[in-house]
Amino acid sequence: MEPDLIAWLRQRLPRHRRLEVGLGDDAAVLRMADGGRSVVTVDMLTEGVDFRLAEVDARRVGRKALAVNLSDLAAMAARPAAAVIALALPRSGGLQLAQELYEGLIPLAEEHDLALAGGDTNSWDGPLVISVTVLGEVTAAGPLLRSGARPGDAIVVTGTFGGSILGRQFDFEPRVREALLLAERYPLHAGIDTSDGLSLDLSRVTTESGCGAVVELDRVPVAPAAQELAAKLADESTPLDHALADGEDFELILAVPPEAAERMLAEQPLACGLKRIGQFIAEPGLWQVDAAGERRPLVPRGYEH
Repeated sequence: MEPDLIAWLRQRLPRHRRLEVGLGDDAAVLRMADGGRSVVTVDMLTEGVDFRLAEVDARRVGRKALAVNLSDLAAMAARPAAAVIALALPRSGGLQLAQELYEGLIPLAEEHDLALAGGDTNSWDGPLVISVTVLGEVTAAGPLLRSGARPGDAIVVTGTFGGSILGRQFDFEPRVREALLLAERYPLHAGIDTSDGLSLDLSRVTTESGCGAVVELDRVPVAPAAQELAAKLADESTPLDHALADGEDFELILAVPPEAAERMLAEQPLACGLKRIGQFIAEPGLWQVDAAGERRPLVPRGYEH
């Protein structure tokens, strides 16, 4: 549903003079009256869809609600500034639940020097809903967009992929510091965070950039959790399948000019690691190359909202 709604809104909404980057990217970029630019993003988590309180501590839910927004800022290479939080709390036990949510997200806000500036709270007869809106600052490198990838750029990723449902989906580290460091040291053409799946989110970069991409399957960094999940499910899915499609890894996919990518990979400035997994190409579509060198279409898979 979400892609259809975004397509409709792109046609329906008037273009506003303050809106530099709107629908279709990880966050919006606004032109402010003083000539500065701000980044804004919002994400909503709903009990029964994104988590179950019977299975996870509310503190981890609160932390994730903020972390997913910080990951959007990381995708734009923007610096966090402030957040506002809206809660729809169940009538029974709402105060304690709200306190636990905040106890989970406050340490993460402090870690990133993020001001918790307010919000709104309601109670109702439904499940918990938490919506966080985060404001950020555009850095000197400018906002990193999905639309800047160019044929010949290397596809560089942070970290590892797959199996996030085993726990990482709540405890991941948003790559804010990593994105800011990379944007300061190297030229970056495009970026996105992997909230919905490595292959699906990569396809969003190619669509917005008007190009294609080739993924070298043997280069994809597969998380140990992906191997654990494949063994646990025993449904013929492979660890690589999970790395390409599971989603909620919240790592970064970057389009990097070839020479800069070579230097970046040699220097390895991030503790989480950087790896080149392929290349952007002029030919549209998403492609995969196996260890034998055979090229075939790669169907984008992941979580569709």
